[in-house]
Amino acid sequence: MSGTLFYLIGASGSGKDSLLAGCRERLPAHLRCCVAHRYITRAANVGGENHIHLSEEEFRIRQELGLFSMNWSSHGYHYGIGSEINTWLDSGANVLINGSREYLPQALELYDELVPVLVDVDSSQLRQRLINRGRESNLEIEARLKRHQQMVSEMPAGTLRVANNGALEEGVQALLDVVSAHSWMAEPA
Repeated sequence: MSGTLFYLIGASGSGKDSLLAGCRERLPAHLRCCVAHRYITRAANVGGENHIHLSEEEFRIRQELGLFSMNWSSHGYHYGIGSEINTWLDSGANVLINGSREYLPQALELYDELVPVLVDVDSSQLRQRLINRGRESNLEIEARLKRHQQMVSEMPAGTLRVANNGALEEGVQALLDVVSAHSWMAEPA
């Protein structure tokens, strides 16, 4: 029996990277959960994600060799989830990944044990987070907010939600609670 694949999605600025970092620090052993790193053609010091940087060529080589279980392109970068997650799942580990909302339909076809988890933030708070990080124009922020509302309305049935409107510790605990409650193989504490 395999573990559960938790596929985290949410708008840019929703706090996915912060939640994953918090989970890495606090994962209790009884959850038997691993947080997968993404392989990205974006430089390691860009964005807040703890990812593994690959050149375009190295990404292509790994893709051709079948070293990604999932991969997609978005915003001018290539993203991959390493095929090591299949070994982890087969060994009974639960796996938490930072996914892509556009790739979710393909991921659902690939993994029966996939649980989509939406990191949800109210629009006014999301707008303020995007303004505060200062990477985008007001027009780009409004476009992101519109995409977020569309994403929320189009989530497949069975998608779980983690509210990340309050303190980071509350969001991390909410995500850990989802993993605990919905893991096929989690042992009681």
